[in-house]
Amino acid sequence: MPEVSIDLNMVRVTNDDFVKKAEACAPKLQETVVKPVSIVDVVKTENIYPDVVVKDSIENLSSYHLAKGDKLCLDFGDHQVGYVTLKLASVGSPQDSPAFFRLKFGEIAKEMTEDSADYDGWISRGWIQEEFIHIDVLPAELKLPRRYAFRYLEIEAIDTSLKWQMVVEDVTCVSVSSVNMDQVKPIKSDDEMIRTLDKVSLRTLMNCMQSVFEDGPKRDRRLWLGDLRLQALANYDTFKNYDLVKRCLYLFAGQTRDDGMVSACLFTEPKFIVDDTFLLDYSMFYGAALLDYYKASGDMETLRDLSKCAYRQMELAGKQFDEKDLLICGEGFWAFIDWTDGLDKQAAMQGVYIYCAKKVREIAEILGDTEKAAELAKEEKAKTEAAKKYLLDSEAGLFVSGPDRQINYASQVWMVLAGAVDKEDGAQILEKVTDMKPEKGMVSPYMNHHYVEALLLCGKKEQALDYMKYYWGGMISHGADTFWELYNPENPAESPYGSSIVNSYCHAWSCTPTYLLRKYFA
Repeated sequence: MPEVSIDLNMVRVTNDDFVKKAEACAPKLQETVVKPVSIVDVVKTENIYPDVVVKDSIENLSSYHLAKGDKLCLDFGDHQVGYVTLKLASVGSPQDSPAFFRLKFGEIAKEMTEDSADYDGWISRGWIQEEFIHIDVLPAELKLPRRYAFRYLEIEAIDTSLKWQMVVEDVTCVSVSSVNMDQVKPIKSDDEMIRTLDKVSLRTLMNCMQSVFEDGPKRDRRLWLGDLRLQALANYDTFKNYDLVKRCLYLFAGQTRDDGMVSACLFTEPKFIVDDTFLLDYSMFYGAALLDYYKASGDMETLRDLSKCAYRQMELAGKQFDEKDLLICGEGFWAFIDWTDGLDKQAAMQGVYIYCAKKVREIAEILGDTEKAAELAKEEKAKTEAAKKYLLDSEAGLFVSGPDRQINYASQVWMVLAGAVDKEDGAQILEKVTDMKPEKGMVSPYMNHHYVEALLLCGKKEQALDYMKYYWGGMISHGADTFWELYNPENPAESPYGSSIVNSYCHAWSCTPTYLLRKYFA
């Protein structure tokens, strides 16, 4: 578990004009009524992921009479985000007791085999999608107030009585998103895996595009800055919903810490408020996300409005370096980079700083702010020279990180993306680290995206495509309809939370194959 620092006395500063501009871009969610497609059995196997066997046609749903202990699992055919309604009735003698049943929702079939009673993780079990319900009088229409993210719904009769049984006559889900799949033409390819990568990426992105770009519609349902940057890139080449990106950028700038630092994430309900989680890499990425938005939309007004916020993130980050121009690591959960346990983040964060300084310098150049552009160019140069002098191990030919000179993927990837080395040297570095397979690997699609992008930057297109098929294709082979928060091919059930039952299986930062395929391979 990462150490989380919570400042209950944090002072937040609100820019009301920015918040108003954000609210003016709020989308009207599109609704689609979806019904289950079949009745299934989820069967445990010797493998981590179970088999799903079609048991019966959904047309026969009302013929199942549920007595104490009976279960019924419905398959909606694809990942849904929305609001569920059940029409329930009874058969047999008059109902002489309440109907007591459990509803269990799962994004993937594996969740249907997991018992919430066994959960002992460090984040709230409230994220587990199950409900225990009593209904005194049947027939009844049950409209569940919560929004769920799921493909599978299991209905278990905990108890009825000896005299009557419960019947599920109908189930519907009103699925919601700010976009729909019909807006995007799928990639044309003779390669079925490429078509599937694109389809699953688009579904992932669509289901995370709600009133903001959520990180995951099951969990955490928040707007995270690191996720936003990747979602927005995918969105520009697919759904092209510029207003939703604009809304999120204004929200981050609309409420900051009193020193101007943007939070790593924010809430929109019951009211708009930034979280008290601050991650240095995420705050620096604000400027990169802003520049990407401008290049996609041409919206000069928003670039001008939010440029000072982007500048401020780099100013604050610039204070985190020592006399050698090396980044000083913070304490606790101070930066993300990846979920890899024991990852030393110094070198990767040095690379992120150089990368973001270049992006924000470009903003300054576009706006004609020559003084700020020169200041950032000086920063880029100093930090790049320091990285080469102190962090590049001449014998290994790889970047090292921290006092123990740890070699990991993240350090190499971010130095390549930052342009700290040229493309030829970058290609050699990526070859070396891939051959070495260091102990500290990559476990999130977020970090794996950056690895693939580094390969592409160095001209290694064939290797990049093969890796996408291996990594994201691995999730598909386990039945993924949407891509996951975390996937480690070496340990497919891994979780950063102590139990995979709270993992998110539709997660924003994993949607980028559709972007990478369209940008580099279309």
